[in-house]
Amino acid sequence: MEACSVSYMDSQSHYFDEDPTVPSENFTVDLVLPDLTATLRTSNGVFSSKRIDPGTKYLLQNAPLPDAIVTTALDLGCGYGPIARTLCHRFPEAQIWATDINSRARSLTIENVGKFGVKVEHPDDIDEAIRFDLIWSNPPIRIGKSKLYKMLDLWLQRLSDDGEAILVVQKHLGADSLLKWLDKVSYNVQKLSSKSGYRLFKVTVK
Repeated sequence: MEACSVSYMDSQSHYFDEDPTVPSENFTVDLVLPDLTATLRTSNGVFSSKRIDPGTKYLLQNAPLPDAIVTTALDLGCGYGPIARTLCHRFPEAQIWATDINSRARSLTIENVGKFGVKVEHPDDIDEAIRFDLIWSNPPIRIGKSKLYKMLDLWLQRLSDDGEAILVVQKHLGADSLLKWLDKVSYNVQKLSSKSGYRLFKVTVK
C-alpha cells in the first residue's frame, strides 16, 4: 500500500509523526453525544489531545445512518479513537478498524476501544483485500493537498460496492476544493450539511 507509506508528517505538527518525540503527558477527555457518553484517554503528541475536536464532534452528531448493512467500518486517521468508539456503539455487529500513522495515537486507541474488538493498525498493515462498508474521517487537511488527496483516493477505492464515506472538513481549510476534486475523479460526492465553518460530505464510488 504505497500511499500509506507516504509520510503524513509536518515538522511543525508532531501529531503527524509516526513516533512523536514530545514527552507523553496523559489526559482524559469526555465524548458526549446524544446516544453515547464515554471517557477516553489521550496524550500530547496526538491530534486534539485536550478536547474532542469540533469537526469530529460535528461528524459524530450529524453523520447519517447508511442505507446498506454495515459489516466493516473504518476510522481513518483515528487519533485516540473517538470516531472508532462511536462506530462501535452504533454498529455493534460490525468489525471496526481504526488506523493512524502516529504510533502513540494507535496505542491510545487500543486502550480506548480495543476491548470492543476494534482492530487498530498502522495503515500499511491493513490487508489490501479488505473492503469497507463505511468510512468515517476527519482527514488531516494540514498535511497538504497533494498528500491528502493521495491518501483519500487510496482508502476511498477500498469502499465496498454499496459502501460510503462520511468526511468532515473545515471550509477555510479547503472543503470546497476537496469537494470539486472528489467530483472530478471517480467518486460521487454529496454535501450533507454545513455549520460553523464545517462541511459534511458523503462519498461513494461511481
